[in-house]
Amino acid sequence: MQPPPDEARRDMAGDTQWSRPECQAWTGTLLLGTCLLYCARSSMPICTVSMSQDFGWNKKEAGIVLSSFFWGYCLTQVVGGHLGDRIGGEKVILLSASAWGSITAVTPLLAHLSSAHLAFMTFSRILMGLLQGVYFPALTSLLSQKVRESERAFTYSIVGAGSQFGTLLTGAVGSLLLEWYGWQSIFYFSGGLTLLWVWYVYRYLLSEKDLILALGVLAQSRPVSRHNRVPWRRLFRKPAVWAAVVSQLSAACSFFILLSWLPTFFEETFPDAKMARCRPWPPLRPNSPLQGWIFNVVPWLVAIPASLFSGFLSDHLINQGYRAITVRKLMQGMGLGLSSVFALCLGHTSSFCESVVFASASIGLQTFNHSGISVNIQDLAPSCAGFLFGVANTAGALAGVVGVCLGGYLMETTGSWTCLFNLVAIISNLGLCTFLVFGQAQRVDLSSTHEDL
Repeated sequence: MQPPPDEARRDMAGDTQWSRPECQAWTGTLLLGTCLLYCARSSMPICTVSMSQDFGWNKKEAGIVLSSFFWGYCLTQVVGGHLGDRIGGEKVILLSASAWGSITAVTPLLAHLSSAHLAFMTFSRILMGLLQGVYFPALTSLLSQKVRESERAFTYSIVGAGSQFGTLLTGAVGSLLLEWYGWQSIFYFSGGLTLLWVWYVYRYLLSEKDLILALGVLAQSRPVSRHNRVPWRRLFRKPAVWAAVVSQLSAACSFFILLSWLPTFFEETFPDAKMARCRPWPPLRPNSPLQGWIFNVVPWLVAIPASLFSGFLSDHLINQGYRAITVRKLMQGMGLGLSSVFALCLGHTSSFCESVVFASASIGLQTFNHSGISVNIQDLAPSCAGFLFGVANTAGALAGVVGVCLGGYLMETTGSWTCLFNLVAIISNLGLCTFLVFGQAQRVDLSSTHEDL
């Protein structure tokens, strides 16, 4: 007598979970991969001011370039999650990383192919979005299959901290490269490191046979093993699923707006700020590289321990007996609610030091979303977490397109940064309220009959 499908699926999942050494090796590798993903992604925001000067872009045109990333990003989320569920998220990640690393490294060459700089940079960012869009859905699929449920929040928080590490690395090294060698060097730096990481994963963690098998699956459109079809109709009848989608949309959109516009905010609002106001020694000259280093680095430096702490706190509270949904809502209250308060404060201060503190608090608290909605999606549907995360992140990417463009339009029209931070707060709190009312943590993917995509 064959076991019921749900029990068989759980048994198979248990057999394929990573051992402790494997989990440690892959967690470190994926942390670095996420770091390099954000190195490549944040290269353009760091370079926007310099590129605008070189190519004569105004804020609307810069907003088009910055937001065009999300035009591509929103198109491959569901595909990336579905492929991760089918062939393994690690293979999807490696194949896409090899492509986005190459595109990043050749971006300066694309910028100078012709006088149509805006068109070529927009195309480059769309292509980058297409390639990076598969990463987090594939990652969610991979961790939901390979990591024990009691360790998912902390593992996801560690890997998710790579987004802050990457932005931090680009901000720290990129500010110096920008000052010394020009904006082109930032793209060479981040693209080259990504290709080195791809070589390492291919050489030490994945075999050539695995990749060939995965490519064969993609070419022939057949599963490598028994594949449970996604019960998409069942999923989207559940209010909890829609609450997760809306909350992820809000979290992603708010983060993308800040990621895209914060460097420009500091450059334009405090062009002559003296760091001596923040510390007595050594005094810094106006527009020094260290000034740019501070506002490009400090917020993301704060976000790293915040991300790790949120994952530890989430798993600790659940192990102490608190309900999973109570913990997820607490994390979202910090990640969307409290972070938006500090974002609002950014629009009502004229102090460089206070702005750095508020930006750091807002970005740091947003990392609590890793232990909230990102893990909640795995709570709801671990058998197809990649697909569901892809749907939610597609919504976030679409909102990111609108949010980043709208932010540029509002600032160009009003001449004020306050409207941008008000926009972030409104979006964040809409998502928080939806999740607090409708969010749940019970599985909704269990069904005797699964329907296909």
